Amino acid sequence: MKKSNKFEIIPAVMPHDYDDLVEKVAMFVGIVPFIQLDIMDGKFVPSRTWPHIPGDTFFKRIENEEQGMPEWESVDFEVDLMIANPEQWVPRWVIAGARRIIVHIESVTDFEVIREAVPVGLIELGLAINTTTPLSAIEPYLDRIDFIQCMGIERIGFQGQAFDERVLDHIKKLRARLPDMPISVDGSVNFETARSLVEAGATRLVSGSAVLESDDVGNAIRELQNLVS
Repeated sequence: MKKSNKFEIIPAVMPHDYDDLVEKVAMFVGIVPFIQLDIMDGKFVPSRTWPHIPGDTFFKRIENEEQGMPEWESVDFEVDLMIANPEQWVPRWVIAGARRIIVHIESVTDFEVIREAVPVGLIELGLAINTTTPLSAIEPYLDRIDFIQCMGIERIGFQGQAFDERVLDHIKKLRARLPDMPISVDGSVNFETARSLVEAGATRLVSGSAVLESDDVGNAIRELQNLVS
């Protein structure tokens, strides 16, 4: 697994289909070690992304090791599973080569199944939590996860939403309780919010729109890194 700096800027992409995935991943080769894939099934959240689209055959081929993820030799993937029944899909993403897997506490029904499917020390397991969910929801699992992802927006699954300041309180409380735990933030991470998130205690910033909608993704990532370094 590739090592990262103290603070990570991680671009997030919502792959509409496999071709879109290939195109977007190629944008970040040589720029970042990790890319987050926003995986949505149209059930847990209204939106739907690859591989949860009708007629897709690419994921099955990747799962069967007939081909690899695009640019898998150059970048690592963390998958944010905004899906119902993550227990069914986590083992499949382990086979597909994900290096970090994020499940949302609001969708988890059997954490033990997920924990057993993710090899300790080889793949990082993260729990995501919404701003509207009390931190007590993840309390029972803190000693069995590798990082926490705090959502920075109220309505997950959509890029470009307004920043939800309640995430700052989540981060501060988690940092006070867990001084060494990596804390990631996803949702409305941009040039206006990055510094306050890091000051609150975040160590990984996942940015979608602010990076993808810029004229130069590499420069956008460097600017975000400079803000928090």
